[in-house]
Amino acid sequence: MTVRPGESADDQLQQLIEWHRSRAERLLNGVRALVLILLAAAAFAYAPALPLQLTWVNVIVLAITLTWTFAQWALFYRREQLPGWLALVNPAVDVTAITVVMAEYGISQTAKLALGSPMLLAYFAILASRPITSSTRKSAVVAALVVAEYSALLAFFVATGRAHLVASPIDASTGQGVAWLDEGAKILLLAVAGAIATYATAWYERLLTSYHLQARARERLEARLARAQLEALELQLHPHFLFNTLNAITALIAQEPRSAQRIVSGLSELLRFSLGRAGEQEVTLERELDLLGRYIEIQEVRFPDRLHVDVDVEPGVMVALVPSMILQPLVENSIRHGIAPRAAGGRVEVRAVREGEVLRLTVRDDGLGAAATASGESRGGVGLANTRARLQHLYGERQEIRNGPVAAGGYLVTIDIPFHTAAVSMTVDEVAS
Repeated sequence: MTVRPGESADDQLQQLIEWHRSRAERLLNGVRALVLILLAAAAFAYAPALPLQLTWVNVIVLAITLTWTFAQWALFYRREQLPGWLALVNPAVDVTAITVVMAEYGISQTAKLALGSPMLLAYFAILASRPITSSTRKSAVVAALVVAEYSALLAFFVATGRAHLVASPIDASTGQGVAWLDEGAKILLLAVAGAIATYATAWYERLLTSYHLQARARERLEARLARAQLEALELQLHPHFLFNTLNAITALIAQEPRSAQRIVSGLSELLRFSLGRAGEQEVTLERELDLLGRYIEIQEVRFPDRLHVDVDVEPGVMVALVPSMILQPLVENSIRHGIAPRAAGGRVEVRAVREGEVLRLTVRDDGLGAAATASGESRGGVGLANTRARLQHLYGERQEIRNGPVAAGGYLVTIDIPFHTAAVSMTVDEVAS
């Protein structure tokens, strides 16, 4: 089923209902074709025992209905959805075909034989199929058509003298008349069956609408919950980063007040830049690198001549969307656990490349690596744990994060996320809106 952009939720629901009805009509048309073929075989087998006039009527009716049934496959089945009017025309054709055959039985034989024919049950079969293929209005029209045609058939037999109404069903069973009580009961049963079919159709529509509304409400609730969780995770990153930076400022105030002043100034700019995009779960890689650059300026003041950060971005990926503040905590972990403990300092490399439909982000340092892990120094912490949780919330199974020491020395974190330049991954936001 194709959903058109810009459609309202109610329009999408109606389109979904019509799509399911179209599928049901296709299946029902296949059943109709099978039944008509079996009826054609039976008519051929009984043709020698039937009057020629009745045989010709059977042939004409079956030919018309079979031609119409197979014509639908050629005319409409290449479409994604069948025309809605077929759900009204098909039962109308079937009901009229039954009425015509019963009328011919009454004309060529007796009205009592026609009215007592098992073909009457076919009316009920047609009504029973209405809830899965028709709207409430169409079901009501078909139900009314069944009652009207059978009533008209009975009236025709009575008016032409082919049927004599009698009061007693017992007299009708032994004579040529038909009991008005029996015929009234048949019409009543057809009306009740039609009413049930119409009600079942309306009930199905209400059930599907109710389910759709509940699903939308549940999706909105899940969206709000997921957004709240994402915002909570992001809020954890800011104090984590602030505490580390403030501790660095405290340590530098007494020994290097100018450096401490530069860090305060850089921190102010960084916070102003970060607050300007508050609430955004995804930003372009270009904006993310701007934030990272301001953070690196602060760290270069803390570690003069000991910290070197290289940023290498493949052409064309700057416009890709990435989770907000995804790189800063990873670079902070590299500096804190890999570079800071070394007297000689070290280098941090940030890379971004596109591999097919995947955007790969890597943060690598040449610090302690396996030595830090072996000594019990954790490389996880709040930053990496929150990164994992945020990626899972935003992209589900379409993301992967790998981290660990590198054999040649240092530590590597690799993140794979879907490459996209529009917020296609943020289904949470789309549902919430």
